[in-house]
Amino acid sequence: MNKNIKLTLVELNLGDILLRPWQEGDEEGLVNHGNNYQIWKNVRDRFPHPYTMEDARIWVQIANQDPMAINLAIVVEEEVVGAVGVIFKDDVYRRSAEIGYWLGEAYWRQGITTRAVQALSDYVLEHFDICRLYAGVFDYNKASSRVLEKTGYHLEARLRQSVTKEGRTVDELIYARLVE
Repeated sequence: MNKNIKLTLVELNLGDILLRPWQEGDEEGLVNHGNNYQIWKNVRDRFPHPYTMEDARIWVQIANQDPMAINLAIVVEEEVVGAVGVIFKDDVYRRSAEIGYWLGEAYWRQGITTRAVQALSDYVLEHFDICRLYAGVFDYNKASSRVLEKTGYHLEARLRQSVTKEGRTVDELIYARLVE
């Protein structure tokens, strides 16, 4: 574990968007927005589909307990509509972290994901001894690539045929934002 990382529960208020730790009562919004094939096809398989109330209960119980991660609910008008998080790496990768996110389809194309990724990226790079934040995107997910490009990430690599989703093997695009 990177000794320079001391995680606390983070809350980032962006005015009309709140990024905050998961809490009891978030389950309904999590299921309402997370139980969607359009989201599931763009995330790792550990994000279940269908996304059930039991899945949501388990997530809310464990989300704030990982000492090497920041997991935040994206809240709009007091409703959980998505998630954004960072996993801090260790060992020789101790100055790197991976960011991930998803947003309910009803909220797409409103700049919410871009603002959430920007805010959490800025926070992590300012408050932790991290020099590199990165994200992996399935090559067919053009919207996610645009979010990363708008928030200062640059395409660093194309990992050919490295991701298999729904029996289809595709390229993964690695985007990174560096502290220089």
